[in-house]
Amino acid sequence: MAVVEVKVPDIGDFKDVEVIEVLVKAGDTITVDQSLVTVESDKASMEIPSSTAGLVKAVRVKLGDKVSEGSVLLEVESEGDAAAATPVASAAVEPAAAEATPEPEVTTPAVAPAAVGVGFASEPRQHTPPTAALPPPVPAASAAQLPHASPSVRKLARELGVPLAEVKGSGPKGRINAEDVQSFVKAVMAGQAVTQAAASAGVGAAGSAGKGGTLGGLNLLPWPKVDFAKFGPVRTEPLSRIKKLSGPNLARNWAMIPHVTQFDEADITELEEFRKASNERMAKQGVKLTMLAFVMKACVTALKTMPAFNSSLDETGENLILKDYIHLGFAADTPQGLVVPVLKDVDKKGLAQIAKEMGELAATAREGKLKPSDMQGATFTISSLGGVGGTAFTPIINAPEVAILGLSKSQIRPVWDGAAFQPRLMLPLSLSYDHRVIDGAMAARFTTLLGDLLADLRRVLI
Repeated sequence: MAVVEVKVPDIGDFKDVEVIEVLVKAGDTITVDQSLVTVESDKASMEIPSSTAGLVKAVRVKLGDKVSEGSVLLEVESEGDAAAATPVASAAVEPAAAEATPEPEVTTPAVAPAAVGVGFASEPRQHTPPTAALPPPVPAASAAQLPHASPSVRKLARELGVPLAEVKGSGPKGRINAEDVQSFVKAVMAGQAVTQAAASAGVGAAGSAGKGGTLGGLNLLPWPKVDFAKFGPVRTEPLSRIKKLSGPNLARNWAMIPHVTQFDEADITELEEFRKASNERMAKQGVKLTMLAFVMKACVTALKTMPAFNSSLDETGENLILKDYIHLGFAADTPQGLVVPVLKDVDKKGLAQIAKEMGELAATAREGKLKPSDMQGATFTISSLGGVGGTAFTPIINAPEVAILGLSKSQIRPVWDGAAFQPRLMLPLSLSYDHRVIDGAMAARFTTLLGDLLADLRRVLI
């Protein structure tokens, strides 16, 4: 039996591509066309197959290496001839093996027996040829379970510390997409799964995310430790109770929900005039109509027209729960921080009642007397910064809701009416939505509808 070198074959115009996965290790038995390494360029990733069969004596590349056509990947003890394999002098085998021995971590195969957690059972990849049996306890079929994903998905997985070998792909022939990576992270953070590395190390699903490091085995970067005092005087103030409670939820929602924000504007010129005139009449009743009350009323019609925005994903992420009630959360500023009271059954209430109850909830929030039930059950949330300023922002979705509407400060803008520019009062809209449930076209239709309703609130009556 001869020891031969397995080299990178002709891979077209690609040169100095990075090795991002090493799929075999010394001692493995490989077959012709079995994938050996995965390389990645700026535009694509590809798996390099073996040109020979036999026993791997040494692996000559490691993660991060740059390879081109002709670069040596492996030294294989082969029983037959191989077109792209080059014989190696026997004296060179031992040094090569010795060089590979201190770095076993770079030759660990990216093969997982199964993905962990509910709904992540591993399936064979149909596009990889069957392979000869690998050394126990890994079955021969597992060589066909190597992860396949685009460069952008691999980059996302690396940034999130996700082992792709443990992610179940939902694309054609098991290809892993960005949503699969997000779902895996969601399962880990929800306590439904841990990575195999975490399981073997005894790390629970909750992990130690609060201190940085791992979260259910995800290799997150630790929080930076900086001695700020060496740069100048510092003071330490504890976070408010509200921020301590909301912080973990905000971090989870931002990490787990694929956010997209749709920006738009609504012409509220006539609506603002109507609001001011109505307040003069309603002052005797002790009710003040705010623009937020009108926006809530318009949102009711929009949510009824497009019920996906009034829904939630179930725990599996595979079913949509459509709600036949409309409870609207709204951000209220308090001395302790922002809280989100919930106005129930908004679809059954008139403008005056909405404004009155919203004012009462906001006052209760400022006094710090909100009950838990006052902040539960929202189907859609509105966050208004109109009284502060700004032109747009990206509000964070409040899970398990699938969308949140942000309002910024209205401004007079010149708007072309077909003959001349007219001064119009424009209200900026910022709609963040869960891209797993809502696509861009739906979001654009929602903000357009909302803008039409606010431009002429008589549409609400139709």
